[in-house]
Amino acid sequence: MTVRIVSSRPAIATQLDGPVHAVVLADTHIGLRGARRLPDRVYEALASADVVLHAGDVLVAAVLDELAGFAPVHAVLGNNDRDLFGVLPETVEVVLGGVRVAMIHDSGARAGRERRMRRRFPDADVVIFGHSHLPIDAEGDDGQRLFNPGSPTERRMAPTKTFGVLDLADGRLVSSAIIDC
Repeated sequence: MTVRIVSSRPAIATQLDGPVHAVVLADTHIGLRGARRLPDRVYEALASADVVLHAGDVLVAAVLDELAGFAPVHAVLGNNDRDLFGVLPETVEVVLGGVRVAMIHDSGARAGRERRMRRRFPDADVVIFGHSHLPIDAEGDDGQRLFNPGSPTERRMAPTKTFGVLDLADGRLVSSAIIDC
């Protein structure tokens, strides 16, 4: 595996200064359940990525290696990432464009999510998560952005297959979007 592993400690793992364009993925489920690949729309977005953030359920290291061919990758362990247990951390915290970004696979039940994520990541401006396959881009009452990109390969209960993009610069989230595949 050639992907750089980041620490599971709560300390800041990486910092990218200047404007940062992040492609955000979760629940790609590629590898063990068939010979699927990411949709073309994701590859188009990856071509301009400064960083790739993957919120778990990668399944196989080869997917992370492929993503690393586009930009540095930060990924967390998902509940289906059996082959990556002990390799990927449960959480990641990074500073991108001066914005503190935290990532976890499962944020828990919808009820109480805002308070739970603020307690778990008190300094994070943006918390990225996956697991439900349901895209979310919402700012909490306390100003913390909660972002679930959905899944680009398995929509489940979501209306469409999706992924996300974040643009961060000068210590603020400039824009965020959920994109249909």
